[in-house]
Amino acid sequence: MNQTKPWRTIEGIIVAIGVLITPFFLIGCGGSGGNRPNTVRVDGSSTVFPITEAVAEEFQKRFPDIRVTVGISGTGGGFKKFSVGETDLNDASRPIKSQEISMASENGIEFIELPVAFDGISVLVNPGNEFVDSLTVEELRKIWQPGSTVMKWSDIRANWEDRALNLYGPGTDSGTFDYFTEAVNGKSQACRADFTASEDDNVLVQGIAGDPNALGFFGYAYYGENRSRLKAVPIDAGKGPVAPSVQTINDGSYEPLSRPIFIYVTRKASERPEVSAFVKFYLENAPQLVKEVGYVPLPDRVYQLALERFEKRATGSVFASGHMVGMSLEDLLSAEE
Repeated sequence: MNQTKPWRTIEGIIVAIGVLITPFFLIGCGGSGGNRPNTVRVDGSSTVFPITEAVAEEFQKRFPDIRVTVGISGTGGGFKKFSVGETDLNDASRPIKSQEISMASENGIEFIELPVAFDGISVLVNPGNEFVDSLTVEELRKIWQPGSTVMKWSDIRANWEDRALNLYGPGTDSGTFDYFTEAVNGKSQACRADFTASEDDNVLVQGIAGDPNALGFFGYAYYGENRSRLKAVPIDAGKGPVAPSVQTINDGSYEPLSRPIFIYVTRKASERPEVSAFVKFYLENAPQLVKEVGYVPLPDRVYQLALERFEKRATGSVFASGHMVGMSLEDLLSAEE
């Protein structure tokens, strides 16, 4: 990542935050409930990880006395920790589920939901695969649906090569897995079980790059970082094949696999100055850093609404009704004003 310092545009805000934090440091983070002083604890999605990692690096340059730890246990695995108060923030590549909300409530955890970027789940093959030029959503469903009998490339299209099809994808704790299965198979978690799974997208990159018979899916940024080792498959949702790109993800034409991604913050943690400073810094600097790591920034208006949501400590999920495919973030956030 380059050395651009996007906080220079909000220097006054950051200085003000620094003034707020300084006396807090001097009293040793009293009242932090046993948390390590001056530490912001983040876990969750491997898809969101590159953004949060970039934000943490830039934030710690400005605030070297604050330590930000960022783990990868998948969206669902992260919510398990978040919902019992083990972490301050959870990276999530899907909205929080009703059962996760219930678990958080049972443990007295209130949360603030904040969108941070757009992603396009990319469908990838090995670059040595020269015959796959596109896939329809129906073909994706045929491949990935529960009980699928597709075992060879020729089972998808008769004129494709009669050789083994080896599948790779995120594990069941992944928000990317949840979104993909809902968008393609019509129900979250509905999927065949015989594929190589990992919560770490870098493992999937390695697998597909080294397997000439591979087909898999994961977040766009991991494809962007490995274009020479992977081949993206354009997806046809009925209007012709569309490849994932910054433009097609931003304008929604890469459907149905374009989606927003999030961070969640516990309300209790948000009252700690170091966590509040980190979240504000995240939202203020996201447009630049999201681009730098290969994702698609949200509209400026959505970042402003997210910042207002955080400053008001507005808790709960705007996706509590369930289905999220095709929903407008601006409309959902504006409805709360």
